[in-house]
Amino acid sequence: MATLNEKKTCSERMENFRRFVWNPETRLFMGRTLINWVWISLYYLAFYVVMSGLFALSIYSLMRTVNPYEPDYQDQLKSPGVTLRPDVYGDRGLQIYYNVSDNKTWEGLVTTLQTFLTAYTPAAQHLNVNCTSDTYFIQDTFDGPNKTKLSCKFTSDMLQNCSGITDPTFGFPEGKPCFIIKMNRIIKFFPGNGTAPRVDCTYVGDESRPLEVDYYPMNGTFNLHYFPYYGKKAQPSYSNPLVAVKFLNITRNVEVKIVCKIIGAGITFDNVHDPYEGKVEFKLKIED
Repeated sequence: MATLNEKKTCSERMENFRRFVWNPETRLFMGRTLINWVWISLYYLAFYVVMSGLFALSIYSLMRTVNPYEPDYQDQLKSPGVTLRPDVYGDRGLQIYYNVSDNKTWEGLVTTLQTFLTAYTPAAQHLNVNCTSDTYFIQDTFDGPNKTKLSCKFTSDMLQNCSGITDPTFGFPEGKPCFIIKMNRIIKFFPGNGTAPRVDCTYVGDESRPLEVDYYPMNGTFNLHYFPYYGKKAQPSYSNPLVAVKFLNITRNVEVKIVCKIIGAGITFDNVHDPYEGKVEFKLKIED
């Protein structure tokens, strides 16, 4: 009993550990012979090789079933979302307030539009093609470079008085500001049922009240040749078509609420749970 309770010194413990790692008398390494260690190593090597092979085969089989150009599963959106530029979000949604006499209040808005339209310069659109048809641009083959589909050009000059070319301030100092409406992309979405969808802006809650507006391009339409969209991989240079809205008779020093809807077959804008489906609402106040 005394031997069992006897405490070993540090050197004795180190000696026991050394003999456990390598016992010269039994020629055991950590309690096993060399051949045992070889068999154990081969077993785990084969095990992980098989597991890695099964994992690689699973990934390969999965990737063979995935369409690289179109998601197998995607939200079935009724209508595309609509966004506004410039986009200034306040506590209660989009709020654009500025003073025509104070350029510091609108210079940031102008810069936002200029930055946004840099993707629509002729140089930025050089990979896209000129489209003249007013019908859907349906492509069953990959005629573009590197097995891609072609995309139609949309350049900022198509926005005419709201292009920032003739008027770099987009009408903000005159109290007749330009805003840009963009419809979000949905793969293989055919808006309008053969008729180009258009933008229609009115006062919220008072549609009979006249709102004098100029639309660019003419009539505020999204030409059908920009649809359908085939996805980022199929159309890497695709650019969303735009519609610019120039407000001409906004009452000064009064906050007004405006809604811009996309009018067209297959596009809804009455979803109370999504305020940006098929439309965009914003508050505008121009002070002098």
